[in-house]
Amino acid sequence: MIPFRLTFRPGVSLYEQVVYAAKRAIISGAMRPGDNFPSVRALSKELKINPNTAHKVIGQLVSEGMLEVRVGVGTVVAAIGSSNAAERSRLLKSELEELVVEAKKLGMALDDVLQALTQHWRRLDWAQNTKGGRE
Repeated sequence: MIPFRLTFRPGVSLYEQVVYAAKRAIISGAMRPGDNFPSVRALSKELKINPNTAHKVIGQLVSEGMLEVRVGVGTVVAAIGSSNAAERSRLLKSELEELVVEAKKLGMALDDVLQALTQHWRRLDWAQNTKGGRE
């Protein structure tokens, strides 16, 4: 069983959607450090995606430090290490720029974007603090 929910949306690559869903599950606490992550075979079978796509997803999450491969155990959720403000800012730069571009394209004011961001932030905090982060 895949430990995160995913509803495929047209117009966005399957790879990006799976990576995002896995990151969300890890960040929200639905998957905790040390939890087993599905194998390439399990991921491709459960989500009905190409095994190459599943392999690419796991590789991406490992390269970002979200997952780690343990000999004899398999792939597990990594403990998210501490980083300084400059590192965090650098990691989010492209995502933030994409958010700003999309918000401006929609004609949103900064206050509206901040309000929406705050609501999503609180929802993820709530998910993590209720039910032990398990949804």
